[in-house]
Amino acid sequence: MKTKDPKTKHRIYTMSFASVYPLYVAKAKKKGRTKTEVDEVIRWLTGYTQAKLDAQLAKKMDIETFLAQAPELNPSRALITGVICGVRVEDIKEPTMREIRYLDKLIDELAKGKTMEKILRKQ
Repeated sequence: MKTKDPKTKHRIYTMSFASVYPLYVAKAKKKGRTKTEVDEVIRWLTGYTQAKLDAQLAKKMDIETFLAQAPELNPSRALITGVICGVRVEDIKEPTMREIRYLDKLIDELAKGKTMEKILRKQ
């Protein structure tokens, strides 16, 4: 019986964050939002400053490394709930995939017109 190699990563982990980033911006812009708002959401989640975010994009590192090197993942990210790609974010067990889906969910909320206050889980 053949089993899946536990060392095999989901392909999204090895995708360059710089290649996914323009897709996030395009999705937001299509719905009347801005690149600045996308950057704000990413900075809120990861703790990167704008300069460090820009530097990470220039390095073209993979998504897994981008998240692993995040200065400070926002503790309020645990408040992000709902369905993305047909899966409840709060039910995802694998930590890296959960972080990726948190970001996807935030961009989705931005594109759906939620206020920044609600997206950034401000009380």
